[in-house]
Amino acid sequence: MPELVLWDIDHTLMATRGLGRALWAQAFAEVTGTAMREQASITGSTERVILRETASLHGIPYSDELFDTFAAALGSVHVRRAADLRERGHALPGAAAVLSSLAERGVRQSVVTGNVRAAAEVKLAVFGLDSYVVLDEGAYGEDGEGRPELLGKALARAGVAPADAVFLGDTPADVAGGRDAGVRVVAVATGRSSAGDLREAGAVEVLESLSDVAAVLAAIGA
Repeated sequence: MPELVLWDIDHTLMATRGLGRALWAQAFAEVTGTAMREQASITGSTERVILRETASLHGIPYSDELFDTFAAALGSVHVRRAADLRERGHALPGAAAVLSSLAERGVRQSVVTGNVRAAAEVKLAVFGLDSYVVLDEGAYGEDGEGRPELLGKALARAGVAPADAVFLGDTPADVAGGRDAGVRVVAVATGRSSAGDLREAGAVEVLESLSDVAAVLAAIGA
């Protein structure tokens, strides 16, 4: 049984059904004074990278100060529009049941996500998943640019060796990041990437969804 299970958030545990882009655009406009015409690719990326590339698309210079201001604005937008998230989005089938089952088995859980922490906290709380994870042992968009770096941060915070952790995500970037960090990855084809895409990226364990709780637990090793 793993000592620590780490979860990606978007399209692994939940779906915001397009609202995430709207909230991002709102924060972008608030911080830059520019309406977002287009957004850089978000799949498997982190907010720091997405902001830098999106700012470039709009001719806006990027800086760490811009990111810090944006991160605060994005968190605030999520807090203000939590009711909209609850109405539009949903936890994916089986997510709560798997988290609960792991908690009952005494497995520590946290998140590794490209979201800034404040936004991640709102999303998890809105969909009733926050009580199962130790947020201080996770890693967020503020912590780095790629999955290997974020996974390393989470493992260090939790005091867990890579071999004793499992990471669940829905993108080839999640799979590659887990492999680079030495963490076993269970890929879930609940996002934009197919099961074939995830296997091609190197995932050994690939699930179509989290709906079959027993199958998910078996894949995790719990």
